[in-house]
Amino acid sequence: MKHAEQLMNNTQTFGRRDLFHWGINGLGATALASLLADETTSASDASGTHQPKAKRAIHICLIGGLSHVDSFDYKPELKKLHGKSLQTDEQPDLFFGKVGLLRAEDWNFKPRGNSGLMISDMFPHIAELADDLTVLRSMESKSANHTPALFLANSGFEFNGFPSMGSWISYGMGLENESLPAYVVLNDERGAPNTGASTWGSAFLPSNHQGVVLRGGEQPVRDLFPGRNLSAETDAATRQFVQAVNQQHVDRTGLDAVLLARLKSYELAAKMQTSIPEVSSFVDESAATQDSYGIHDQPTADMGRRCLLGRRLLEQGVRFVQLFSGGPIAGSPRASWDAHENVKENHTLEAGRIDKPVAALLKDLKQRGMLQDTLVLFTTEFGRTPFAQSAADQVGPGRDHNRYGFSCWMAGAGLKPGLAIGNTDEIGWKAVERPTPWHDFHATILHLFGINHEQLTYYHNGIQRRLTNVHGEVIKEVLA
Repeated sequence: MKHAEQLMNNTQTFGRRDLFHWGINGLGATALASLLADETTSASDASGTHQPKAKRAIHICLIGGLSHVDSFDYKPELKKLHGKSLQTDEQPDLFFGKVGLLRAEDWNFKPRGNSGLMISDMFPHIAELADDLTVLRSMESKSANHTPALFLANSGFEFNGFPSMGSWISYGMGLENESLPAYVVLNDERGAPNTGASTWGSAFLPSNHQGVVLRGGEQPVRDLFPGRNLSAETDAATRQFVQAVNQQHVDRTGLDAVLLARLKSYELAAKMQTSIPEVSSFVDESAATQDSYGIHDQPTADMGRRCLLGRRLLEQGVRFVQLFSGGPIAGSPRASWDAHENVKENHTLEAGRIDKPVAALLKDLKQRGMLQDTLVLFTTEFGRTPFAQSAADQVGPGRDHNRYGFSCWMAGAGLKPGLAIGNTDEIGWKAVERPTPWHDFHATILHLFGINHEQLTYYHNGIQRRLTNVHGEVIKEVLA
């Protein structure tokens, strides 16, 4: 009971009804409980024989489908074949099912850096850092539909109800800073992805491993601060009353894991009232640093603030920070990378929002010596077709979804920089060299964290579940 009493002493300063109402409306779902003692050791059970290279990761997730043939996958044959028919009897798995004529890329490609990586002018700032990038040019997805494809990219399954990669890393690695959550989500100012909180949810893992959504303004976490001011006397009396009621409940029913997790979540919430405002303030960042991220300029301000905040969170011990580029898929104009209507117009806008901030993040991590033990991940749920989304005899300006082959990149801890792994066919339609499913990507990320993806499991509904399901091979070609 002594341990329980200590936990009770750290609960929040509200009436009992306020306390539980607060949990239901926010902190029960977003504050993240401190890891229970038996959970913090999970990584040791899943560790392999190799030393971890990564301590933390920041994931830039592009919503909607980045066109790889216009960005990181140079296909000179595509320009030669512009306006020609695909000439296939196969019915591709597309979203709208319109197979127009082949169309050339909308941006010029150039060899970049000493590595000579071919990257287009869509990302001029990121292209300058080609020698730090490890590009995967033969990614594959099982779905050409946004929702299941985004679930697959984040959780290894095409359905909701499975823990996200960030949650698995939180579960496997535990907390490094007890005043901050292990997993933080920073959504696009235009809104969260269509998949919503399931994208960063912990599903059947303990709820303290789900992502905490931080926002801008004076309330970075919903319901983090009380709705009314309390005097010191009222505050103390409220604490005593809540402790007494909770202690009566413990005496009557015993201290189970669910109650312990709830109490620990309020303990973390109390600490976050100090730690979150401090880490989200940029007053100690130089003007040059802020300018490099573009936080005072449109359209880079939103992503610039989130990239800089992401770096600050990583510095303070957060394990996994996830930044979404793009909001809900529906709407006009589109607030995502879903370039059905016009690739040039859409991707110019979206790349202009993130190119400078992401490049600044890489440079900043590198100059601070953090890139050597930090993973930077740059992903999208699928690519876009090398043929137009139009009538069979036309070359329209848009491209449909392409699940058969696309590009992502990584940088940082334990990776070989300045190279591309895998390849698609001559027009960039299908992966033909080292096809890479998401299970392999996830297995590689866990490997870099020193975790064996086959051993990091959680028993649920009679099955030892894992991020990679029953699949996954580490992409050894990318390892330094």
